[in-house]
Amino acid sequence: MPINTLQQEKSTLKNVFTDPFESPDFYAIDDLLTEEHKLIRSSIRDFVKKEITPYVEDWCQKAEFPVEMVKKFGKIGAFGPTIPLKYGGGGLDNISYGLIMQEIERGDSGMRSTASVQGSLVMYPIYTFGSEEQKRKYLPKLASGELLGCFGLTEPDFGSNPAGMLSNFKDVGDYYLLNGSKMWISNAPDADIAVVWAKNEQDRIKGLIVERGMEGFTTPETHGKWSLRASGTGELVFDNVKVPKANLLPEKDGLGAPLLCLDSARYGIAWGSIGAAMDCYESARRYALERIQFDKPIASFQLIQKKLAEMLTEITKGQLLNWRLGVMKDEGKATTAQISLAKRNNVEIALNIAREARQIHGGMGIIGDYSIMRHMANLESVITYEGTHDIHLLILGQEITGIQAFS
Repeated sequence: MPINTLQQEKSTLKNVFTDPFESPDFYAIDDLLTEEHKLIRSSIRDFVKKEITPYVEDWCQKAEFPVEMVKKFGKIGAFGPTIPLKYGGGGLDNISYGLIMQEIERGDSGMRSTASVQGSLVMYPIYTFGSEEQKRKYLPKLASGELLGCFGLTEPDFGSNPAGMLSNFKDVGDYYLLNGSKMWISNAPDADIAVVWAKNEQDRIKGLIVERGMEGFTTPETHGKWSLRASGTGELVFDNVKVPKANLLPEKDGLGAPLLCLDSARYGIAWGSIGAAMDCYESARRYALERIQFDKPIASFQLIQKKLAEMLTEITKGQLLNWRLGVMKDEGKATTAQISLAKRNNVEIALNIAREARQIHGGMGIIGDYSIMRHMANLESVITYEGTHDIHLLILGQEITGIQAFS
């Protein structure tokens, strides 16, 4: 397409984007939310419209993590919203947390990853497994964005099988000596602290808080990503790092500890991915109503209506799934398998919706004026991290049959 023709089409279509933050709510799910829930969602939505949407395409094109967003997220209350107020958190319920993740991921999955890691994988384990001293030292600064954290579990040779990790630490008297490495770690290049999981001399997995500046601790950045380009990703490398004994998380050990953290993160992903799906659906619907072919809008064609109807159906199912899971989580009843089902289902439908939306946009769907291709690329990471698509099938399979099929 000639450049002048492309620019003319872009200019015409931009006129229809009067409200790019409309929300499909086909089953009146808003009736299930409290006024506080709606206020929180509205506040985060406005924040995303002001602080993320106008800039995120540029960040992604440059593969640049905007470090200034960390304190902005802290100020709006996006970090650790379910952590009690006395530790700097929001003291909110899990529906509120889900809505926050949904609205941030409508802007960008990488931005949601930053907030999700901080809240679910750094603040959550410190709050749940940490000492009172650790909670008071780290949580308020993490909540405000004064500190950025990351979570070290995945290793070069141990992703879906974290129990095989090689990272280890030894008690050498006054401190622990930590060695090993982690990879594919969100927030790593800019993190001030890392919650790291490693084996002790008895081969038990334990959590350690490692601080930037400790000798032998480095965080090489991962370059060349085609996905989550507005999110920092890197490695954690430990070469005889001296970790104070006060930095050991004392309240739980074993693989169950980091897996509980992953449950919290996966719950947020279930909500966030629906946010990305909503953004793709609304963009496709508006485009279809304005794009004229054969002297009428393409929304009048049966196949386009089929795509839009299927998108809305899957989003509605995902919204109901999230709401029910949030209620169960607040009641302390949500299981790992139930969270896995929601994460797996919702990321899959979001990715499918992004692909269908790209087709509705035609060639326009591949350019940065629309969010579709960015969402699609991001979701390819989301469908893999915090438990791959297939691993969640096996988690559900074990729940259904009682038989473990991981190995």
